Amino acid sequence: MSSYFTSVTLPAVGPLSGAAPSAVSALLPVALLAATLLLRHLRDPEAPPGDAGDRRLLLSRRRRGGYDFIVVGGGSAGAVLANRLSEGGRWTVLLLEAGGQETAMSDVPAAAAYLQGGEMDWGFRAEPQPGRACLGLREGRCRWPRGKVIGGSSVLNYMLYVRGNRRDYDGWEADGNKGWGYRRVLPYFLKSEDNRNPYLTDTKYHSRGGYLTVQEAPWRTPLAAAFVEAGVEMGFENRDANGENQTGFMIPQGTLRRGNRCSAAKAFLSPVRHRRNLHVALESVATKVLIDPQTRVAYGVRFRRKGRTWAMRARKEVVLAAGAINSPQLLMLSGVGPAWHLEEKGVAPLVADLPVGENLMDHYGTGAMVFTVQQPVSLVQTRYETLDSVLRYFLFGTGALTVPGGVEGLAWISTKHAENPGDDYPDVEFHFISGNPGSDAGRSLREVLGLNDDVWRMYRPMTHTDGFSVIPMILRPKSRGAVRLGSKSPRQAPVIYAGYFTDGRDMDVLVDAVKFIVRLSETKPFRSLDATYWETPMPGCEHEQMHTDAYWECMIRHYTVTIYHYSGTAKMGPPGDPGAVVDPRLRVYGVPGLRVVDASAFPRVPSGNTNAPVIMLAERASDLIKEDWAGTRRRTRRRRRKKGAYEGPTKWPEKTAGSSSRGPSDNERRP
Repeated sequence: MSSYFTSVTLPAVGPLSGAAPSAVSALLPVALLAATLLLRHLRDPEAPPGDAGDRRLLLSRRRRGGYDFIVVGGGSAGAVLANRLSEGGRWTVLLLEAGGQETAMSDVPAAAAYLQGGEMDWGFRAEPQPGRACLGLREGRCRWPRGKVIGGSSVLNYMLYVRGNRRDYDGWEADGNKGWGYRRVLPYFLKSEDNRNPYLTDTKYHSRGGYLTVQEAPWRTPLAAAFVEAGVEMGFENRDANGENQTGFMIPQGTLRRGNRCSAAKAFLSPVRHRRNLHVALESVATKVLIDPQTRVAYGVRFRRKGRTWAMRARKEVVLAAGAINSPQLLMLSGVGPAWHLEEKGVAPLVADLPVGENLMDHYGTGAMVFTVQQPVSLVQTRYETLDSVLRYFLFGTGALTVPGGVEGLAWISTKHAENPGDDYPDVEFHFISGNPGSDAGRSLREVLGLNDDVWRMYRPMTHTDGFSVIPMILRPKSRGAVRLGSKSPRQAPVIYAGYFTDGRDMDVLVDAVKFIVRLSETKPFRSLDATYWETPMPGCEHEQMHTDAYWECMIRHYTVTIYHYSGTAKMGPPGDPGAVVDPRLRVYGVPGLRVVDASAFPRVPSGNTNAPVIMLAERASDLIKEDWAGTRRRTRRRRRKKGAYEGPTKWPEKTAGSSSRGPSDNERRP
């Protein structure tokens, strides 16, 4: 079979003719070109939002007494909130982002893995889990990337647009979170979506005209079709998992636009960057929510910016959208969290005893299901990192560089451990990657995951060979972890206890998923490519017989991977839920003027990739905030909210149940 990766032939460009007779006329084309480029930049809806600058921040503080809303975190949720709350010009909004701007490299979908571990990544690592998970990684620690850039983790992620299962949201509502059932949240998925696939927009489950562009990658390898065809051979449908049903196989939908990454910043902030009532402060790290100790009212934010400490007031609300790691850290630094833990770390005063940082969930699995093929059909570095591929990408928006992180297929199945295997509520998702750990000679995947030398030696013979990987991801993990403070200093990173496999049922599901992948590789579409499982034993598991449940379990514990879907650390729930931190309107219990709007609030992680659900959450939260403040009279420019007074339109909720947090879990290794 000839190589699938053909070269690109470009039309020749002849020399310029007609030299100008004078210096003035010679400079005229240059001046016109410069003016055209400047005008295009000013009108470009994708130009990045600029930093507000210290002068604007000072003027807002001195003349206006701050802002109506301060949003902490410029990621997927924060970008949506800043856009929606500044609509109409009625309210002023300050968006604080710890990082800087996106880069040209971050626009390239296939370069997703290369972005992790750099300046745009917080660089978190989970604590070691001896005997349980991540045993084949350096220091036994899983790396947990989080975006530190405008656009947040939507700049680092693999761009997969997945909404989850309708039963996820119906379950949220059944738990007492009124208004969060599937019928209520579907319109918010549709509100933000601009789907570019006509066969999808003809259904009631997709829409066009929103800020967020969604489409399939414009290019794919033959492996993508083989994956879907293999699923069909095993009795599954090729279907849109964001539609009526989820179970089945599909070509991924991604947050892509003309072959480039469509981050949350590009989607929601760039088009509105000229709004005068919206200020974006880059490289501004929030260190504390300012809360009056007597009234417990949140009235502003303290943050570090360019070596200087600022304090900015919020006339209406502070909204945390910093993600499931940073939001609970900021809450606890501000005196909102488990009383025992804040006392242990010396954080005072205690504002509210809430189980902040607990209920940590993640979608996790294994990266060890690796296969070789005997035909040149996969994403091998030496084949796609070429001049031809680069030109194809930049000139035509297609080619291998448009594949979102190398993921060319998604699937959802129910294992024998699913609650009701016959229902459309799968418990495993597969990520099909058209490459293997050696496809790039260890340049990205090895470093991103932190594979130790022993594990890398297992895969090094695969260097620059063709193959694919299937990553099984447990959709509804029973295991729980926690986020704790490293100290009372905001400069110290939080301590992350991932909690993988603290509930043995998660392992049962993944072992069953691994055995399904082996059967999948034996179908006709993969046999035609001579697909073969990489039989080299996992280091540390040589004592187990290959292909037994005991071997699969050992393999999974050594080569454990996160899918980056950290959730639940400021759980949404009714007042009587001991584990709840925010109410169904995302208001922090007992702290007027403070909300949390990000994946922290998920009561249970949705059954799929989480970027789309976070955007949905922020869309609905924006409407909830507008509803709460509708009809309140607009403040004059000089009128300032008193430091300890909440002047909102409704009574702020209080919990009726005590906190579920009474001390560290048995699975935590104390810092």
